[in-house]
Amino acid sequence: MTVIAFQGLPGAYSDLACRAAYPGWTTLPCPSFEAAMDAVRNREATLAMLPCENSLAGRVPDIHRLLPESGLSVVGEHFERVEHCLMAPKGATLASLKRAHSHPVALGQVRNILKELKLTAVIEADTAGAAEIIAQRGGIEDAAIASALAAEIYGLEILRHNVEDAAHNTTRFYVCSLTPEMPPVGAPDCVTSFVFRVQSIPAALYKALGGFATNGVNMTKLESYMLDGEFTATQFLADVDGHPEDPALARALDELRFFSREVKVLGAYKAHPYRLAHRG
Repeated sequence: MTVIAFQGLPGAYSDLACRAAYPGWTTLPCPSFEAAMDAVRNREATLAMLPCENSLAGRVPDIHRLLPESGLSVVGEHFERVEHCLMAPKGATLASLKRAHSHPVALGQVRNILKELKLTAVIEADTAGAAEIIAQRGGIEDAAIASALAAEIYGLEILRHNVEDAAHNTTRFYVCSLTPEMPPVGAPDCVTSFVFRVQSIPAALYKALGGFATNGVNMTKLESYMLDGEFTATQFLADVDGHPEDPALARALDELRFFSREVKVLGAYKAHPYRLAHRG
């Protein structure tokens, strides 16, 4: 049995991403990101599907903090369109609803439907959990905002599909494994992800990144975030095109190491079709 772990309850968007990327695999719900990573480390699962950023909500801070020290490698990426559904127990109608339950991020992405139907937003721990609560509670006044998969799992009726305000709402996931698996050197459409911390000297970041420009390496993502609650301990996460052993990227990484306190490659993997289709 091939298993892929995710954070959340059955029917969560991470569950949906697992099923879309690895059809036929068994999905393993976990109570936290740490638990999903532990499942891979303990060989209860082969892979973990971990959300790293959303086109509306931005980065997922816990993943940035946990992944570099997890001992796992990024072996792939997946982009999943977020299609929120308004669902309720049988017998409920749009006119009977008074409240909508969901994760706070999801509720913030469906303001138009809440306003249109005059629904009170009720915060729950996650979207699939909201669907489970509504299914257990029954009644015709409470609905959940969750995935179509959640409606199927918990026996709810979808009263309206695609209630999200923005049509481009998409979440990107890292696919992580205990064993590093990189495409062959020179393979097309390869992406490398890494984290680094620069030395505390003037223009350190400028100098550290100069090698990517001079070697013609395209950087598609650069993000800074606080490390361990220290204002002076900023860490950077970057995505670049190419394989770390390709000559141009290898030279750029060598220059980065010269000006950095620490550089850690998280993984190299084939670009997802969504990324290729949305290149500028």
